[in-house]
Amino acid sequence: MKKREKVRKIDNVIFFPGMEKRLTDKGLESLHNKKYADAIELLEEAKELDQDNDDVLIGLVLAYFEAGNFQKAKVLAKEMLHKGIGDYFQLVDLFVTVLIQLHEYQEIVSTIEALLEEKEIPPERLEHFLTLLQFSRKMAENKSLDLRSEEPEEDIDPASLNLLSLTSLNEQMLSISRLSDKNIRPYVPEIEDYLKAEIGHPFLKTILLTLLKEQEVDKDIKMVKFSEEITINPTGIPDVRHQPKMTSIKELLENRLESSNPVLFASISEMVERIFFISYPFELEPENPAAWAAGFQYLAQEYMGINSEINELSKDYDVSPVEITLTIQVIEEIEKISYPNL
Repeated sequence: MKKREKVRKIDNVIFFPGMEKRLTDKGLESLHNKKYADAIELLEEAKELDQDNDDVLIGLVLAYFEAGNFQKAKVLAKEMLHKGIGDYFQLVDLFVTVLIQLHEYQEIVSTIEALLEEKEIPPERLEHFLTLLQFSRKMAENKSLDLRSEEPEEDIDPASLNLLSLTSLNEQMLSISRLSDKNIRPYVPEIEDYLKAEIGHPFLKTILLTLLKEQEVDKDIKMVKFSEEITINPTGIPDVRHQPKMTSIKELLENRLESSNPVLFASISEMVERIFFISYPFELEPENPAAWAAGFQYLAQEYMGINSEINELSKDYDVSPVEITLTIQVIEEIEKISYPNL
């Protein structure tokens, strides 16, 4: 006979057996349905009952993040890292994502430098972390310079970015970063030249396009990526974070993985967003979102050392192995250039 679970009591409140699981399930369901306030309330209750539950804590970090409460997400993610709860490197990725939202680049530098000192970064993740480190160092230096000097540099043409004449991606990125709080319209002609230039980096092109969209620049613009050219109007394209195909892919993955394996789901979501950021606003082929969901899951599991079979995923997602193989090839090609070496 199965042993009966004991009734738990915390601060004179009685919790019946299985309460943690019910709270966790409801909390993750609310997170899936984008009811972030409900998810936070339920998962915080579940955390009170089980302080070290991976599913609860990862779900709570994601709920804080999606609700825009980046400070709480940071504190909890940092606590999990110190306690060694969850998949360490996936949690570092999540922690760094939160720090980027908070513009705390120096802490990103300290976190990744500590990882490098430990010499335990998986080989397939090393370039990813090195790129984030280089980018964060430059952003931290730029922020420091801004704080030290309120005067604009006199030798810089206020209406010129020099993007195509600058010799390094790092210099181009720093030039673009100065646009974040400026009226972008005086720079539009030069931005257009960069967007249609073969030598322009796709990562930087996406950043420029999002700036044009944010400031509602209403005109047709030519853009070249991956040797393909399209004409788009920044006001008529979806937000980079809400591309229809990307949303469909993430929903398929949520339905399959969010409750059963939230750590794997968080890892795949980060990869999906990275690929669609670099390819934005181009449509990726094949069309079928299910094929893409399967392809992303296959690669994410490989990166995490989990055996994955294309034929099994083909059955799970009801798509042909050929379609999945095509998406894997595209993802791998884009991954090679997803972050510039700044």
